[in-house]
Amino acid sequence: MRLGVWGWAAVATLLVLVLAARVVVRPESTPTASGTTASGTSASDTAARDEPRPRVRFETVATGFREPVDLQFVPGAPGLAVVLEKPGRAKLVRFGQGGAPSESSLLLELPVRSSSELGLLGWAFHPRYLENGRFYLNDNPRDGGALRTRISEWTLPREQLGSGPPALRRVLLEIEQPFQNHDGGQVAFGPDGYLYIGMGDGGSRADPHDNGQDMSSLLGKMLRIDVDSEPGYGLPPDNPFLGQPNVRPEIWAAGLRNPWRFSFDPRGRLIAADVGQDRFEEVDWIAKGDNLGWRLREGTHCFLPAVGCPTEGLIEPIFEYGREQGQSITGGHVYGGDRLPWLRDRYVFGDHVSGRLWALELPARRGEPGRAELLGRFPIQFSAFARDTKGELYALDFARGSILRLDPS
Repeated sequence: MRLGVWGWAAVATLLVLVLAARVVVRPESTPTASGTTASGTSASDTAARDEPRPRVRFETVATGFREPVDLQFVPGAPGLAVVLEKPGRAKLVRFGQGGAPSESSLLLELPVRSSSELGLLGWAFHPRYLENGRFYLNDNPRDGGALRTRISEWTLPREQLGSGPPALRRVLLEIEQPFQNHDGGQVAFGPDGYLYIGMGDGGSRADPHDNGQDMSSLLGKMLRIDVDSEPGYGLPPDNPFLGQPNVRPEIWAAGLRNPWRFSFDPRGRLIAADVGQDRFEEVDWIAKGDNLGWRLREGTHCFLPAVGCPTEGLIEPIFEYGREQGQSITGGHVYGGDRLPWLRDRYVFGDHVSGRLWALELPARRGEPGRAELLGRFPIQFSAFARDTKGELYALDFARGSILRLDPS
């Protein structure tokens, strides 16, 4: 994700929206499919339909946040969610019912480094949160120590949300960062109960330390740990690289550049958006032991070397698009709600820079490309998506500081 890119057009739009009592964000133009699939064919070919393409809009349901980057719904509490602000604050949001306005309050504030792509970046509730009150954070602490990613465990029972401060229980993992970008930032529990951690390659550009392919480094990887083991954390017995020399046992998959948001679909598949370098953004279906190819490849294309790169053992993305369609992908979720029945079972994601929004039919089998449809282009800086208990989808607008709900037009 490139968090600092928005111009005077966005500023003008912001001024208009401030004057509006109720904000509805509609497409900027008639949606048309574009981009390329992982097979290299035009997405307009793969997205062809016999029926007219549906249209969507975004309804603003809460505002007033500064650089929001994550949204997580509280287990067992419909209408209650946590929003993370990149500068280091977590806010509790109560969504208004029956036309009433939403309300937010400060839940947690941490001293974090927030320049470039650093900050308070990820929150995950424990699968048994209602029993143990635990949640997990991904942040870059500002404490005079080295530049690093910190994964920490906190406690705050649901009945105390909004009335008591969270307590730091332990720091699980710290990973030194060589630069201020490509941190990844997300933590999420899989259906197996283990904590997955998306790590970028450490930054600068073109992965100068080749972290994506260096199996002794946790950078440029998808990690998987057991947080129900103490002290520290445990290693799931089926992690693919356990016992291999010079390979970190926490690694679940390698070859990532900067996974900016991932989620698990109803089948339990890990679907991640990986931000590209110069030419292509990609969506990956990540499984045990995968190598997604960075920095050998960017998407399905050779990167370093520029020609003749090795391909054996590398996993193809299920969708990619070029710079004419966007510059910084933001991963989403599979839609499962009732507001847009035609959208069910499709993976919805967007681009932070161009404001384009896609719906992707995930492939049934490995090695096949997905089929994507462009739903529209919006004046929104997508920084994250979230799915509530009913399967409805929400988006965060980084520039305007808003929470938006995906609705039919």
